[in-house]
Amino acid sequence: MEENNEILEENNPEEETEKESADSCEQTDENPQQEERAAGDQEETEEPEEGDEQKEGSIKGFFKKKKDKKEEQIEELNDRVKRQMAEFENFRKRSEKEKMQMYDMGAKSMIEKVLPVIDNFERGLAAVPEEQKEDAFVTGMDKIYKQLLTELETVGVKPIEAVGAPFDPEYHNAVMQVESNEYESGIIAQELQKGYLYKDSVVRHSMVAVVS
Repeated sequence: MEENNEILEENNPEEETEKESADSCEQTDENPQQEERAAGDQEETEEPEEGDEQKEGSIKGFFKKKKDKKEEQIEELNDRVKRQMAEFENFRKRSEKEKMQMYDMGAKSMIEKVLPVIDNFERGLAAVPEEQKEDAFVTGMDKIYKQLLTELETVGVKPIEAVGAPFDPEYHNAVMQVESNEYESGIIAQELQKGYLYKDSVVRHSMVAVVS
């Protein structure tokens, strides 16, 4: 009986083929699982690359925002500096204008005080008789008078035209009317007191007589 069993076992190739096919199936079942695991591992390795790109983009965006903010601050500071420079320039011009106005006011005040001295020189020289006009004293007084006029002219003082000019209330002060065969009506025939200008501004009006 034992011999017969051995013979049966040796002569049963179907069982061996079934075992081989089962083993091959088990191997094929294991291979897809291994491939899926390998693919999963590859996907896991690729995901950090996308994360790195996002991180790199966020870093670039951060530096770009920081740079834009810095540029805005620079533009704001430049604008502020330009405004301050413009304000300073306006202040400088205004200060110079005020200083010139104060200087002109002081000069006009001083000229007003000197003009009566010139008037006295003119009255004194006009009262000198003809025979004494060549005297040394009279000649010296005349030179001082002319020197005063020259110095006043250098600083911008000049007399207002009166006799023979049309009456202008901006420059002349009419104190009387006269009849004249030489001048027409409205023309100044006589100057009673000289008027003076300082840089085109009236220091003293001329006191005149106008033809009626």
